[in-house]
Amino acid sequence: MSELLRAVWRYRNFILSSVKNDLKARFARSRLGAAWMVLQPLAQVAIYSVVLSRVMGAKLPGTTNQYAYSIYLMAGMLAWSLFIEVVTRSLTLFVDNGNLMKKIYFPRATLPFIAVGSALVSNLFLFIATIFIFAIVGHPPTWAFLWIPLLVAINVAFSLGLGLLLGVINVFVRDVGQVMAVVLQLWFWITPIVYMPSILPAGFGRVIAANPLFYIVSAFQNVLLYGQGPALIPLAWTALGSVFLLAIAFLMFRRAAPEMVDVL
Repeated sequence: MSELLRAVWRYRNFILSSVKNDLKARFARSRLGAAWMVLQPLAQVAIYSVVLSRVMGAKLPGTTNQYAYSIYLMAGMLAWSLFIEVVTRSLTLFVDNGNLMKKIYFPRATLPFIAVGSALVSNLFLFIATIFIFAIVGHPPTWAFLWIPLLVAINVAFSLGLGLLLGVINVFVRDVGQVMAVVLQLWFWITPIVYMPSILPAGFGRVIAANPLFYIVSAFQNVLLYGQGPALIPLAWTALGSVFLLAIAFLMFRRAAPEMVDVL
């Protein structure tokens, strides 16, 4: 692992320039440019808020803000957007860069960092837009917002670990990408983003509790809506599990890399 980190550090300028080029390519010939990074998740929030705010807003305890449900939604979407972008980018990372991996020598481990870098930039724009909207609806930042960098790091560790594992498998079994498109849609709905866990029957609550993303999303919601720190014990276990998953994913990637180049 230390060798991997040293290689990434030596190629840090390559990673930064690749992130910059990726962002330019995504918004080439686009008049709105980076605005597209935030318009889609905010549009989803607007739709759910219009449809469900009257029903769900009354079920949010501990807050009197009339926009509480919209804030709850935006907090959850902030966590989900980072997760889904890192996972989906990592899933096709090696397939999309197959020609580059064959023709040019560079540490292959830089590719996941490039994907994460682009996703973090997108999430940063969404976070800035979220804070701006919070200010408009009378919900200013609190000291609890200082938890956000740690929550982002845990989110990235979990999503990159999962995405990297799937990305390696996807090189050899291309059906993985198709299956995960369905799984991720289901995953969205078993994560309390649009609804509150308190409205679920007891049996389904156990399914939610087994979802690692639940603890990440709920931590974002506690910090951004209630101005409180996250539940530390569940978050600590989630962080440990995420780091372990990430370590396993990089180990698997390192061992599979020579065969991946041949298959690609």
